[in-house]
Parts: sequence; structure tokens; C-alpha cells
Amino acid sequence: MIVRFHIDPMEQDLFEYSVSYEGETLYADVGLGSMEDCIVAATEGLDQEAVAAEISYKGILSGTYPLASLALMTAQIADHALQTTLAVEEVLL
Repeated sequence: MIVRFHIDPMEQDLFEYSVSYEGETLYADVGLGSMEDCIVAATEGLDQEAVAAEISYKGILSGTYPLASLALMTAQIADHALQTTLAVEEVLL
């Protein structure tokens, strides 16, 4: 199963995330201190059926990653999601 991590900013320096599968929310949390924290927390909550996760920041999908990559490259994945979202938002404005 490939799940989706939906990450969004709440207020300054706080983020929220939810994890969904086929459009149905599995679990969520709010008030985390960074996108990286959201990815780590979302990954920790996964069951053994999950093999990969799509990362969506502010509604913009930045990529699909195997679970091993999420654990090893959290900072790079969070940065990629941020940069992808900024690039798309720049084009839309």
C-alpha cells in the first residue's frame, strides 16, 4: 500500500499532518515543529502494509518515496517538498 502524507503549515513554526489511503484519513496530528517532524511522526504510525508514501505539502505532491528513504533522508525529502511547492506557487501567482 502507498499512503499519502498531507503536510500543512498551521501558524509560525507549527505544522500539521494527516496520513491517508485512497482518500480516507488514517490518522493525523497537529502542532509539530517542522516538516521533518511531520514526516517522522507520520512514518512511525504506519502499519506493515505500507511500502511507500507520497508527500504532499500545501496540497502539492512532490514525490513518492519508499519507507526506507523516508527514514534515511527526512531532511532532503522535506526540503524537496518545500522547494517543489514554492516553484509551483510561483508559477500560479
